[in-house]
Amino acid sequence: MQPSTMSRKAKGRVAPPPRLVGAAQAVAKQVAALPEVIVQAHWEIGSQTEVNGTDFYVDEAELGHIHLDGEAHVPVGRALADLLIRARMARRFEWSRDFVVVDTDNVDHAAWVFGLRRAQIDGVAHAELSARVAQHTVEAAPQAR
Repeated sequence: MQPSTMSRKAKGRVAPPPRLVGAAQAVAKQVAALPEVIVQAHWEIGSQTEVNGTDFYVDEAELGHIHLDGEAHVPVGRALADLLIRARMARRFEWSRDFVVVDTDNVDHAAWVFGLRRAQIDGVAHAELSARVAQHTVEAAPQAR
């Protein structure tokens, strides 16, 4: 089941993404290289002029976004979010149980979570996604604090 997200059209005007800082930019570069990914500015809530990060889409499906502070929000759906959180690979997003929060300091791990979402958009079954989570190890300290 796909999480409920805002379509690309509903986000408003399209503008180039900002250059992020440090590891966040490295993650953005890896995510942008995934097949058919569209990259654009992520607006501050309620604004069409104040940029707050970078959005990633596959057609109209949201892949996720990275804020200017380097925090990534990825809409993986509640079941997969719960699994990632239990595995200490992500944190709960306070505004939606369909999203997880991932720090971009661990570039490979953050890009991996976006890749998991990309597979989900492609229709990979939850059982397969769960198996990928079980097989994945995080070299850096756990996400949950």
